[in-house]
Amino acid sequence: MNDFSALRSELRRVVRGQVIVSGDAGFDAARTPWDAAVQQRVRAVVEVADAADVAALVSYARKAGIGLATQPLGHAPASFDDAILVRTKRLNGIDIDPHRRIARVEAGALWGDVLAAAGKHGLTGLAGSTTYVSTTGFTLGGGLSWFGRKHGFAANNVRAFDVVDSDGTPQRVTADSDPDLFWALRGGGGDFALVTALEFDLHPAPELYGGRILWPAARATEVMAAFREVTATAPEELSTWFSLMQFPPFPELPEPLRGLSAVAIDVTYLGGTAEAAGLLAAFDRIPGVIMDTRGQMDIADLGDICAEPTEPTTALLHTELFARFDEETASALLAAAGPGTVAPLAVLQVRHLGGALSRPAETHGACGHLTEPYLLFMLGVLPFPELEGPILERQRSVARAVSSSLSGRKPFTLLSHGVPADAAFPVETLDRLRAIKRSRDPEGVFRSNHPVLG
Repeated sequence: MNDFSALRSELRRVVRGQVIVSGDAGFDAARTPWDAAVQQRVRAVVEVADAADVAALVSYARKAGIGLATQPLGHAPASFDDAILVRTKRLNGIDIDPHRRIARVEAGALWGDVLAAAGKHGLTGLAGSTTYVSTTGFTLGGGLSWFGRKHGFAANNVRAFDVVDSDGTPQRVTADSDPDLFWALRGGGGDFALVTALEFDLHPAPELYGGRILWPAARATEVMAAFREVTATAPEELSTWFSLMQFPPFPELPEPLRGLSAVAIDVTYLGGTAEAAGLLAAFDRIPGVIMDTRGQMDIADLGDICAEPTEPTTALLHTELFARFDEETASALLAAAGPGTVAPLAVLQVRHLGGALSRPAETHGACGHLTEPYLLFMLGVLPFPELEGPILERQRSVARAVSSSLSGRKPFTLLSHGVPADAAFPVETLDRLRAIKRSRDPEGVFRSNHPVLG
């Protein structure tokens, strides 16, 4: 019996869920993350059946000296060499308490399902641009939501975590029961315990207005000017994102979008159509609209605004935070992104932050708050390996062009593969996270995408 066969046998005695080890049929597909550009050279993949499986697996891993890395669907991958990759997609329970405005969701529950359940009661959680990610993974990283300007980081809205600690012991973690671990889990990532469920606040959303406006890329200067005008006085209920986009020439895309170089405004507003129309009037003065999907929408359809892929995509991500975003910065950004197309990038985006995201929460987690008013997000899709160099250089050249306006800090919730945690956290926050990691997981059982100990 080889080492992997022995590992398979041992794991199948420990857990009731599915076990696949190196050499098994389907192993390569099981270990492949959402971003297939990252090679996860793990020993085994375990799809746990329930929280009891998690506890048994953690106990086994600690005694065997094998690390555990958790990914419900494979988002935010890392090179987890020699670890056991834990899939939690079977842990998908959702319980909505509409009277207390609280959701309890298991580790593998997707935002789309949570929003659909909460939306029936006129409530919402703090989801981001795609609803096809796990609520727990999103929240552990901080969670920058469409509604963050109104309600802050998703992590700062958590009330409790159900976890398994590095000894394999299940715990319920709250601000009262374990303030240090509770703080670390709210935005410090998955480095400290394996979360099996979390409880968080829901917020009233009796009305939601949202959608996308799309113009040819030639309108970028006008759209950017309107974006700066709108965001300068936007209420916290309004979130607006500016994007330069290059659509691929794929036949499955409709004719207006196929191969199009475009500029887009994506928007959500927690309110009615009439109020939204007044706040967004600057965009309606710009001619040449190709598409406009704005209108009242159900919370469950929040992911339709950006229509991000629901199948794995090989991509390269780069994010920055703007300390200032004045006219000079906006002009430099457009000049660096042009002329005409952002290719080989697929998207160059500026997100308006501020509001509750910029204010220290009374009892905040490790995510803290963001003083920076805008975020720069650049994404390149990698259908061919030969594009990696040009995409990375394009991202670096855009960042260099606006470097004097950047804060130097990156958002932890959107760190790209290989970027260390210390790029996101202030020194005092990182020091505290490292102390908690050493105390709670001295043997390094848990492996996160961006480990705080480097």
